[in-house]
Amino acid sequence: MRDFLTDRAKALKPSGIRKYFDILDSMPDAISLGVGEPDFVTPWDIRSAGIRSLQRGYTQYTGNRGLPELRTLISRYLAERFSVDYPADRIIVTVGASEGIDLALRTTCDMGDEVLVPDPAYVSYAPIISLCGGVPVSVRCRAENGFIMTPEALEAAVTPRTKAVILAYPNNPTGGIMTREQLEAIVPIIEKYDLLVISDEIYAELTYGGQHCSVASLPGMKERTVLLSGFSKAFAMTGWRVGYACAPAALDKAMLKVHQYTMLCAPRVSQHAAVAALSGGFRDGFASVAEMRAEYDRRRRFLVKSFNDIGLTCFEPRGAFYAFPSVESTGLTGEQFVEGLLKEEQVAVVPGDAFGECGRYHVRCSYATGMRELQEAVVRITRYTEKLRKNK
Repeated sequence: MRDFLTDRAKALKPSGIRKYFDILDSMPDAISLGVGEPDFVTPWDIRSAGIRSLQRGYTQYTGNRGLPELRTLISRYLAERFSVDYPADRIIVTVGASEGIDLALRTTCDMGDEVLVPDPAYVSYAPIISLCGGVPVSVRCRAENGFIMTPEALEAAVTPRTKAVILAYPNNPTGGIMTREQLEAIVPIIEKYDLLVISDEIYAELTYGGQHCSVASLPGMKERTVLLSGFSKAFAMTGWRVGYACAPAALDKAMLKVHQYTMLCAPRVSQHAAVAALSGGFRDGFASVAEMRAEYDRRRRFLVKSFNDIGLTCFEPRGAFYAFPSVESTGLTGEQFVEGLLKEEQVAVVPGDAFGECGRYHVRCSYATGMRELQEAVVRITRYTEKLRKNK
């Protein structure tokens, strides 16, 4: 029998985030700081809305774009929270922001097109670009610059084949953000080379010490931006799998066609829950989001201080829920550090190079877990680090 696998499928590497977590099943006392998932349960009013939708028999498909009520609320939400104006008929409700990434890349990447990706960045961008026939090109983002995409680094990566640039801020894994001024600085480069922007803003609500700025809110940028977001992180709704995509008219139509042939629509029960999330948020000023953000902030400050105190230099994240300390002082790469820490102290973190070569001497630690677990994890990481230094 012949080999039916495509070359693209053969070349696809497993997710670097998941590599170590099968081992955790055999470690009952292990602490995981690996998966980027809120430890909060979805607020009750949101869960209740999902339950009621099932009780009422709302188990059918919705329209391809999603429930009109939900799209109207998303339109209002984007306008009021982030000053971005998208009408409800230009919004596609997706199966998480992840589907939105796939839709944006499938409808823009022709064979050989280059897409610029911040390095480090979320693990799925480069593989999806490759699966679409495109070529991912890393743009080095340095800790000393706050892990932002600078105009110089962006322009240096552009070639005649460059078609789009992915912006992923607040950033996973670094927690870096881009301010309005920093975004404005790269707009001339984007316009000069006529690039599309694919902006993953899933962590927009988890910004500390300021308000998230969407690149689509800048003059002239909405017409060349695909804005992707969802409910997973800010509303603790990861398992509900509901997000949304907003795009320029021609791209919107193309993305909707792909969505029709693949997902058809997001789960109806999840859409009803998302309606409750936004309706309740408008009523109470998004109090539950603010409460979760405040708790993440408390954990963030604890974890960053702890890493710096034990000599693992850590950039201060200003968004998302990850710390990205350097382990170079131990003499190990991030991957070596992760393997040893899991084996000797039963703490699971993610090697930084899972997110790009720039993360080779870093590890990613999620603080979307309880403070008690974080405190114990710091004790174990400190003990492991001290062993390494004694043995150097």
